[in-house]
Amino acid sequence: MPLPPMTKPKIIVLDDDPTGSQTVHSCLLLMQWDVATLRMGLVDEAPIFFVLTNTRALTPDKAAAVTQEVCHNLKLAIDQEQIHDFLVVSRSDSTLRGHYPIETDVIAAELGPFDAHFLTPAFFEGGRTTRDSIHYLKINGVDTPVHETEFARDSVFGYHHSYLPDYVQEKTQRRILASQVERFLLSDIRAGVKERLLHLHDNQCGVVDAETQTDLNQFASDVLAVAATGKRFLFRSAASLLTALAALPPQPIAPADMASYVRGGKPGVVIVGSHVKKTTEQLENLLQQPGTVGVEVEVARLLEKAGDPKATLLEEITQQVRELHAAGKTPVIYTSRQELSFADVQTRLDFGSAVSGLLMDILRQLPDDIGFLISKGGITSNDTLSQGLALRTARLLGQVLAGVSMVRTPADHPQFPDLPVVLFPGNVGDATALATVYQRLSRSS
Repeated sequence: MPLPPMTKPKIIVLDDDPTGSQTVHSCLLLMQWDVATLRMGLVDEAPIFFVLTNTRALTPDKAAAVTQEVCHNLKLAIDQEQIHDFLVVSRSDSTLRGHYPIETDVIAAELGPFDAHFLTPAFFEGGRTTRDSIHYLKINGVDTPVHETEFARDSVFGYHHSYLPDYVQEKTQRRILASQVERFLLSDIRAGVKERLLHLHDNQCGVVDAETQTDLNQFASDVLAVAATGKRFLFRSAASLLTALAALPPQPIAPADMASYVRGGKPGVVIVGSHVKKTTEQLENLLQQPGTVGVEVEVARLLEKAGDPKATLLEEITQQVRELHAAGKTPVIYTSRQELSFADVQTRLDFGSAVSGLLMDILRQLPDDIGFLISKGGITSNDTLSQGLALRTARLLGQVLAGVSMVRTPADHPQFPDLPVVLFPGNVGDATALATVYQRLSRSS
């Protein structure tokens, strides 16, 4: 039986940190999820929009509660706008960190039933590929199974398997057995999988190989064709699948020319919160660039009992930043690199929140006339948009480097109107990537 003609569903992305839009452009990022804001996303002309839930920074219970609230409001917004054709993506980390299966379970309970949910963690811009159901991260040019990397040892989201069926079994605590997982191998994808997709039912779990964008484009094309028959699919995905589903034309201004967005040719500010090894290498490289000056935030001082360490740090750093800006320099504000140990996960998360709160206080005290802002790290970037800049929505301009997004604040922003803000994930790019972004934006300064 021939499949019905393909329609273009609205793609709704629940993004667990603000970097999932790192392969698309010209769409809305929503920092709030009340019904009115969600309706703005649904009626926007772009085929895709993102709801920045930031759940990766939350405890499992809070992540479930936020996801449930978003889905509840989404149902209402979808009904009010009479949207019949949509796809839901739970966007998460390409190194397999995050609240799986908590988030997909909640989405399925609220917006289901689904015939299947797929794990599609490939992210080509960051050197993540999946072959024979094993997920790899390219390190120094070598494909390394992700369970052998630092990400698998994450104190909150650690895991033991790169073979995705085993990962699913581990994370679902054997609710879904490895033997029950549908494997979509490269040979399957490249031959076409419409027939197999038609036969999935009862929220079966599928894991999807991909080595190139062409693989995911083919998979997305088959998914959209089968979804048009009424089959309903849910995705737990990294960013590259979104490129395939949205099928956007090239972005309006090329990455190398994005200095044209910089306000008044002025120097900018860089804020670095991420602690992964790659970020530290990139930071060291950036601080060697002319015009940059490092401003270290000694986060261990927040643990001091005497006085008000947060207020003292804020005052010291604000003063340094203002002096550097006045001298035409770009301050690079970074958290101290030493790894602190904590009694338990909750204490660690609470300290992380305190550090982020300080960084956002620093952001709010930045000179009003900065030319641009670079935010390094997923959680830092989310807080930058939702708290530091207090945005309801932002328009994605595109990528200033592969996997690195730029958004712009609205023209009526009370403190930083039309400010270009770069959202730079912690674990993306080579050692020179942060320096490259700085150079591209500093051409006009």
